[in-house]
Amino acid sequence: MVISYLGGQCFKVSHGDLTIAYNPPGKNSSFKGVKFGSDIVLSAQNHEDFNGIENASFGERAPFVIEGPGEYEIKGVQVRGFASDTSYGGKKSINTIYSVTLEGMNLCFLGALGSATLPPAAKEALDDIDILFVPIGGKGMLDYGEAESLAVQLEPKAVIPMHGSPENLKSFLKEAGAEGTKPQEKLTVKRKDLDGKEGEIIVLSS
Repeated sequence: MVISYLGGQCFKVSHGDLTIAYNPPGKNSSFKGVKFGSDIVLSAQNHEDFNGIENASFGERAPFVIEGPGEYEIKGVQVRGFASDTSYGGKKSINTIYSVTLEGMNLCFLGALGSATLPPAAKEALDDIDILFVPIGGKGMLDYGEAESLAVQLEPKAVIPMHGSPENLKSFLKEAGAEGTKPQEKLTVKRKDLDGKEGEIIVLSS
């Protein structure tokens, strides 16, 4: 599996010929536009920073789009979405937490989660997380302190911070005791690579 970070909350996750896009920004977003062909698109919130579905289509490749809570299985990939609250964008709305099982790994994407207290359904279901994607930028979603606290509670094997300024990232790393973590261009990982890991912080450059 290869994970690339494209800024904001946009990630490209590839496994063989399969590509998953998380939260691609729309054309009116302040985040830099991206365009790549995807098989599955996950949009956590109906906001221009996360709902650029059109940017995940390329040529004749039309993705399967998931935009809310529920259980799905597409091309052997299991996806579960859990409703949560956010105030991102200045008003309260639904944010979907996504749990994706791919290549024997459980990826948990928190989106623009606004509270470190998870909804009961998500708290019960989110167990044995391999990679946790967590926002650190505040402004209606978790700030760096809340993000670090929740990451400790969820006990993932690896944590990827997202959607924060360089200052937010610096504060998050300090809070997590990981100040020396160096950014890497992409993460290439297999299930066995995570054996024995406990909350390892991975910083991806965009």
